[in-house]
Amino acid sequence: MEFVLQVVVFTLLGAVGILGWGNLSEDFESVCQRKFEDLDMRSSWFNKLSIIIGHRPPVNWLFLCLISVIVLIVVVGSSSSTVVNPAPHIPVSLIYTNYRRVKEQAAVDYLDLRSVARGVSRQREFDLCGKERENFVPCYNVSANLLAGFKEGQEFDRHCELLVEAKRCVVRPPKEYKIPLQWPSGRDVIWSGNVKITKNQFLSSGSMTKRLMLLEENQIAFHSEDGLIYDGVKDYSRQIAEMIGLGNENELPQAGVRTILDVNCGFGSFAAHLASLDIMTVCIAAYEATGSQVQLALERGLPAVIGNFIARQLPYPSLSYDMVHCAQCGVIWDENDGMYLIEVDRVLKPGGYFVLTSPTSSSQGSSSQMKRRNKLMPMEGLTQQLCWTLLAQQDETFIWQKTADVNCYASRKKHVVPLCKDDDVQSYYRPLQPCISGTSSKRWIAIQNRSSRSAELSLGVQPEDFFEDLEFWRSALKNYWSLLTPLIFSDHPKRPGDEDPLPPFNMIRNVMDMSAKYGGLNTALLEEKKSVWVMNVVPATASNSLPLILDRGFAGILHDWCEPFPTYPRTYDMLHTNGLLSRLTSDRCSLMNLFLEMDRILRPEGWVILSDNKGTIEMARTLAAQVRWEARVIDLQNGSDQRLLVCQKPFLKK
Repeated sequence: MEFVLQVVVFTLLGAVGILGWGNLSEDFESVCQRKFEDLDMRSSWFNKLSIIIGHRPPVNWLFLCLISVIVLIVVVGSSSSTVVNPAPHIPVSLIYTNYRRVKEQAAVDYLDLRSVARGVSRQREFDLCGKERENFVPCYNVSANLLAGFKEGQEFDRHCELLVEAKRCVVRPPKEYKIPLQWPSGRDVIWSGNVKITKNQFLSSGSMTKRLMLLEENQIAFHSEDGLIYDGVKDYSRQIAEMIGLGNENELPQAGVRTILDVNCGFGSFAAHLASLDIMTVCIAAYEATGSQVQLALERGLPAVIGNFIARQLPYPSLSYDMVHCAQCGVIWDENDGMYLIEVDRVLKPGGYFVLTSPTSSSQGSSSQMKRRNKLMPMEGLTQQLCWTLLAQQDETFIWQKTADVNCYASRKKHVVPLCKDDDVQSYYRPLQPCISGTSSKRWIAIQNRSSRSAELSLGVQPEDFFEDLEFWRSALKNYWSLLTPLIFSDHPKRPGDEDPLPPFNMIRNVMDMSAKYGGLNTALLEEKKSVWVMNVVPATASNSLPLILDRGFAGILHDWCEPFPTYPRTYDMLHTNGLLSRLTSDRCSLMNLFLEMDRILRPEGWVILSDNKGTIEMARTLAAQVRWEARVIDLQNGSDQRLLVCQKPFLKK
């Protein structure tokens, strides 16, 4: 019945235009004639009709016929009921809301009609993947890497060059999957069926992990007070602050520590604690088929990405983080001629800190001191070459500070580790480089001396451009948040006169901006006090604004969207992009593969907001239907060619 009403509305509007209301009749008639010319006239039913009314029927005649059909429908509908109900009183607010829905649906129907007029057949939905794809991460196929000859840890590395075009299908969640709890409850309790970790893995994970986690039926509870280090997370973070020379961990941001790269983060309790201090801590860990640290951290609503130090540079520019943290992370830093430690130096900002906690023995006395000394000796020469200073050592924790004096490298006694010559080369999974980078960068600014404007100035961003971008996203966010309501996709009952309720501030937690530019959406979300974090992705083919994003204290990464993103399935609540699709259509990328990848990393009942030109949005809406998303096209009504495609991923239960 709803579809019939929509046809009635559109037909009446067209008939009014044709029958002489204003100057619209001539334009509409010419459009209709062009549409008839586009249609296939060779069908048998059309030839018979042509004998009666001619090859090109008068447009006015056709619309009079359509009006007759409408009258017939109304008569038949009214004859089916002997009771006539009086017209109900519709409050003004409901009239506005219903008009908004009609306007959105009109845009959708308009695109459908254009597709039919062009002879475009509706693409069928993709099939559902099998169980083996539930937790699969493309580019991290260990068995295929072994067959290709990768070994010594490189089989766990990222190898997209070996990616074989598999059957295109939609990844389903596991049978036991449940929608995660909203933040902050989801930080401390997750559903065990949402992550691939078995009870045996949990029981064999060691005494520290057992203190950290409590397995109860179908839930895993994390106790942030316990587990990471022997005396607990709070005591441990306070110890680090005191070793740096601060009163407690609350003073870390004032000392310049706003972003931390946590190597092999365990289950993210260090990041969970520091999140309350507005310190962005990003977990990075190698791919793991089961019991993944990255998957667990993201399930808790904490920033994380797959990566390691085995053979390639991390997808970050030089001078990216204020601190690199390794607590029993399993990396032997002085191996491979110190290449792993050189990579830490590359991503560490001037004046930044490297924190290493690695127990050697539980024994006491001189024996324990000797073991610590033996462990430290291989790193002493290398840290001196990197111009690091051993700032403090307490128990099993060592803290080095990177120099802020660029002249230090010229004063070294031996130049075992040279300076890099191609300092400004964009780092996107390049092989590890045996040289010190960043020394000639304009961003060589000590974290203790950093100002809010130093990042923009060092990258040549004009203040007016930066302000204009921020103002745009402040306005856009208000529109986005009002669109993120289930009322777009269904007619839930509500009291007359009530406005559409806004979504709760914590309905989403993990957000990805697929083309982040300056991180304006991230800033707008923080200003509105939304309890989210944003993975700001800078496309590898775009202008490299990632240094600016990282210098602002946000999470970010370089990525080529022609390749799968380094994360596990179902790890983001919302995906957003502005203008990315139209740029990718001119590249070698397949938009169909991109939409399947977006569906893979999006949680069930998650949201997608795509902003692009009208033609690209038309194509995107077809692809959204193929991956089974519910979608609506929104006309911004600002006179531009821009359109929004707002989608929601359904929960495909088995």
